[in-house]
Amino acid sequence: MARLKTAVLFSGRGSNLRALIAACAAPGFPAEIILAVSNQIGAPGLDYAAQAGIPARTVPHRDFKTREEFEQALDKILRASGVELICLAGFMRVLNKGFVEAWRGKLINIHPSLLPDFPGLDTHRRALEAHKSRAGCSVHFVSPEVDAGPLIVQASVPVLPGDDEHKLAARVLIAEHQAYPLALKLIAEGHVKLAGNQALIDGKPGPLQLNPAAT
Repeated sequence: MARLKTAVLFSGRGSNLRALIAACAAPGFPAEIILAVSNQIGAPGLDYAAQAGIPARTVPHRDFKTREEFEQALDKILRASGVELICLAGFMRVLNKGFVEAWRGKLINIHPSLLPDFPGLDTHRRALEAHKSRAGCSVHFVSPEVDAGPLIVQASVPVLPGDDEHKLAARVLIAEHQAYPLALKLIAEGHVKLAGNQALIDGKPGPLQLNPAAT
């Protein structure tokens, strides 16, 4: 059976890129990463992708006059590579409606909160300030509205006494490294369907709730 041709877009260290590469290296995993792209020159994840034998490209957004021109260049590279699914993994650029709609149902993201709580930035600080007992991450289809697309997988972790932003972020990151490969696997195996503004997992409304290990 053909494996789902996947690209990972990221801006920095590529922590979730590494988790996805590791998952795809497992025998029988239904997806393969065929391209890693960063908008930042010298992003650490580029070296890791190259060491793993994955074509790694840099498309610096500052080289383009407009966001549209940047996204057109990105789109051209992705389509020329035969990409079937895009995983955003710490990609610190908001994508325009045109790009998102062109890749509808083939563009997913991971966000470090239990959406719809805390879209945007500073999620861990906001969770602590709200005195939440649980935090976590969400894998979702990307929509034109930031962090508002249909949810596929969520994983929650406890907020512990004495937590600060860094401690909570580290615990959530462990969950991210389990939730993102699971979401990719579910999509690649055909378990996930996009129906309007809802993701269906084996016909049931998402998200699938994951209880991460070692958190």
